[in-house]
Amino acid sequence: MLHPFRLSLAALVLAAATSAALGQTAPAAAASPTAAAPAASAASAPAVALAPASAASAAPLAATLDGRVQDVKSDVIKLNRDLLVLEEELLFPANTQVALFVSMDVGKMFELDSVQIKLDDKVVAAYLYTPLEVQALHRGGVQRVWLGNLRTGEHELVAYFTGKGPHDRDYKRGATVKFEKGTEAKYIELRIKDSMGKLQPEFDVKLWQ
Repeated sequence: MLHPFRLSLAALVLAAATSAALGQTAPAAAASPTAAAPAASAASAPAVALAPASAASAAPLAATLDGRVQDVKSDVIKLNRDLLVLEEELLFPANTQVALFVSMDVGKMFELDSVQIKLDDKVVAAYLYTPLEVQALHRGGVQRVWLGNLRTGEHELVAYFTGKGPHDRDYKRGATVKFEKGTEAKYIELRIKDSMGKLQPEFDVKLWQ
């Protein structure tokens, strides 16, 4: 048996002899890398073609993940809303709950600056309005200005409204109402309206059951 080194040397000698004897093989040998290049390109073509396929498969996956994130956000918002409702029910049960709201009907004759509310001679709410909040009231918005507990029985509410009246004059008016608190929740609306006959604003209180 021949030694491996010898076999390699013999192969080299045989290759050199073959190249010298057959000069025509040189161009073929030179051309072989060129021929191999397209073959390599052809081999790499499937890998390049796989890239768009991978991107296309990633798009539905991203959409699915985005949908799941949106679902989780919706669940969190719903849970937060339910917790707020539960908290109000625990802190302000219906048999003692009283809610006060402020609304404005037209309100062109009065520019609201602030409101102060007293219940049984005790200040329970005082609020200073921004121009954007006043605009929201003009557009039909309703503000819950106070939520609290009152025992059953008779109570007195006094609301003071401060702002600018006709001819840009400082304006302060009050509205008073006595009401009976029963075992059901009580909702009271403080309304600001325009009196076209008197050409001045009016303030009244409406009781909701």
